[in-house]
Amino acid sequence: MQPAILARNLIKRFGDLTAVGGVSLEVRPAEIYGLVGPDGAGKTTTLRMLSSIMIPTSGTAEIAGYDVQKQPGQVKDNIAYMSQRFGLYEDLTVWENVNFYADLYGVPARERKERIEELLDFSSMRQFKGRRAGALSGGMKQKLQLVCALVHTPKVLLLDEPTNGVDPVSRRDFWRILYRLLGRDVAILVSTAYLDEAERCNRVGLLSNGSLLAQGSPAEIKRLMKGAIVSIRSSQARRVQALLEKSGLYEDVNTFGDTVHLVTQDEAAARQQAKVLLEREGLPFDEISRQEPSLEDVFVRVLKETGKAGVRPWSSESRSGFHDQAAGLTAPGRPAVEVEDLTRRFGSFTAVNRVSFSVPAGQIFGFLGPNGAGKSTVIRMLCGVLEPSGGQGEVLGFDIARQPEKIKEHIGYMSQRFSLYDDLTVEENIEFYGGIYSLTGKRLEERKTWAMEMTGLADHARSMTRVLSSGWKQRLAMACSILHEPPVIFLDEPTSGVDPVSRRRFWDLISAMAQAGVTVFVTTHYMEEAEYCDRLALIYRGNIVAMGTPAELKTKVMREAILDIHCPRPFEVMDAIAALPGVREAALFGSGLHAVVRDPDEAGQRIRRELTDMGVPIERMEQVVPSMEDVFVALIEETDRSESGQGEG
Repeated sequence: MQPAILARNLIKRFGDLTAVGGVSLEVRPAEIYGLVGPDGAGKTTTLRMLSSIMIPTSGTAEIAGYDVQKQPGQVKDNIAYMSQRFGLYEDLTVWENVNFYADLYGVPARERKERIEELLDFSSMRQFKGRRAGALSGGMKQKLQLVCALVHTPKVLLLDEPTNGVDPVSRRDFWRILYRLLGRDVAILVSTAYLDEAERCNRVGLLSNGSLLAQGSPAEIKRLMKGAIVSIRSSQARRVQALLEKSGLYEDVNTFGDTVHLVTQDEAAARQQAKVLLEREGLPFDEISRQEPSLEDVFVRVLKETGKAGVRPWSSESRSGFHDQAAGLTAPGRPAVEVEDLTRRFGSFTAVNRVSFSVPAGQIFGFLGPNGAGKSTVIRMLCGVLEPSGGQGEVLGFDIARQPEKIKEHIGYMSQRFSLYDDLTVEENIEFYGGIYSLTGKRLEERKTWAMEMTGLADHARSMTRVLSSGWKQRLAMACSILHEPPVIFLDEPTSGVDPVSRRRFWDLISAMAQAGVTVFVTTHYMEEAEYCDRLALIYRGNIVAMGTPAELKTKVMREAILDIHCPRPFEVMDAIAALPGVREAALFGSGLHAVVRDPDEAGQRIRRELTDMGVPIERMEQVVPSMEDVFVALIEETDRSESGQGEG
C-alpha cells in the first residue's frame, strides 16, 4: 500500500538555524502517527512543509502521491491542516465559520448540514452555534477549529497540537472522531504535547532539535527504556520527589500526578531504600511497586540521555527570588483571595453563577472545568479586568469591584492569550513589563536576570518574540508575570501546549513560589497537574460543583470502581464494553481503557466473556485508584444527569 504521507530527508534552515535536519517518515492510510518532542523541536515546521505552506530547504515529501513542492494545489485538495494559530473569523458565528470552511473544501450542500451538526454535537458546540467566534473562550476556539478542519473527509489530516487547551471530556470525544476517520482510510499525522495521547497512535516519532531520535510503535519505543521503573504513590508526591532526588541514589526521579517514578537498575534495592527514606522523614505513601514504563518515562529518559532535555531553569540561589514577599500583604489568618456569590452575566447569559470560595496565603488553588465553564471569567474578575455583575470579592484585602487598580499593582497574571509584543526581543519584553511595575535601574536588572534564569530564557534574551515556539512564549509570559515578586499570581492554563519536561519545570517553579508564601491560583486541563494543587474547585456551567483536596475528590466523588483494561486496539472494543450491564462508561485512558463499573468483580467477568467472544486477548485488567481525569468526567456527567432529571439512572 502506497504511503499517504512520505517524507525523505526533509531539511529546513532559517539562516544559520537548522529547524529541521533530515526528517524521514511515512504514514499509511488508516494510520495515526504521533509526532512528539520538546518545544522548538521542529514539529510545526515539519507539518508546515508537508502541507505545502513552507518550502523545504532540501529533501522531498509527498501527500497522497503528490509532490508538496511541485504540486501544491493537488496537495491542498487532499489534506486538512489544523495549525496552532486559529484560522477563524471572529466576526462570524460558529455556524458561519464552519459553513465557510465547508465552502472552501467544496462539501456538497446535500450532506453539509448533517456533517456540520454531527461535528458540533461531538464537540459540544451546538448550543454555541449562534455565538460569534470572537466571544468564545480559548479552549472553545480550539474546538471550533477542529470542527472546521474536519468538515470534509480528507485523505490526509495534519494536526498541530489540536487538543491544547481542550478539556478531558472533549479530548475523549476528539479521539473517537479520529478513530472513526481511520475507518475511512484517512492518514493522520498529529503532533501532541500529551504523551497519553501519543500512546494511542499506531506509531510515534520522537523529534528533538529537528532530528528524529526514535520512531516505532508505542511498544517498540518503550523498549528503549533502560532500567526498571519503581512507582511510589503519595499524597505528598512532590515532597517525596525532592527527598529522593536529594538522596542521589537513583538514576532519575520524576513526578506523575500523585505518583513518583524512580529509574533504577536494581528494583529490589531501590524499593527498600525508598521505603527507609520515606519512613525516616515521616512522608506518607500508599504503595511501592514496579511500573511498566509510559511513553512519558521514555520521552524524558531519551532526551536526558541525548543531552536534549536541558537543565533546570533556576539555580538553588534563584529559588529564593520570592523571599521578600513571603509574608504577602495579608494579615495572619486572612485569606489571600475570598469571594462570595460572585456573578457575571453577559446579556441574558450567566457565565458565572454565585460562586463562593476562599484561598489562604501560600496555597496552590486549582480551578478546573470544561471549556466555557467560566474559569477565565472568574480570574478576570479577580484580577480587576472584568467588573462583576453581582456578589463580592477581595484579593489581598482589596475589593475587586471598587479597587481594581490596587489589585493590579500587587498581583501577577498570565492569561491564555499571551500579552507579549512580537516585535520586541525576549529581554525587551521583560524590560517593558519591569517599567509597568515601576522597576528601574539596578533593581530591574536584578529581577530581569533572576526571571530569565528562573524560566530558562537566559540563552534566548536577544531572540525576537515572534520567532519563539508557543512553549517558549509561555515561559516568557511567566517571566513577565512574576518579575515584580507578586504575593498572589493567577495562571490561566500556564502549561497548555508545553512538553512534559517544560511542564515539570513550570510546576517546580510554582511549588517554589508557594513554599515562599506566594498564593497561586491556577487553571489547567492537565488532570495530572491537578494532583499538585493543595485544593481544587470544579466549575461547570458557571457553578462550582465540587471542592476539596485531590484525595478528598478521588475518595468521595467516585461512587463506582475503575477497571483499567489493556488489550490490542482498545478503541475497537470500547463501545462493546460500554454497552455491558453494570458498566457506566468506557473511555480511552493512555494506551488502554478505563471502565466505570458498579461491581468490579461482576463487571470484570462480563468484560472477559465479551472480549473472549470477540476474539480479543486481555493483556491486563485490574481495579485501580480513580485518576483526576476519572473524577473530572464523573462530576460533569453526574451534573448533567442531575440537571436532566435522570438521577442515577
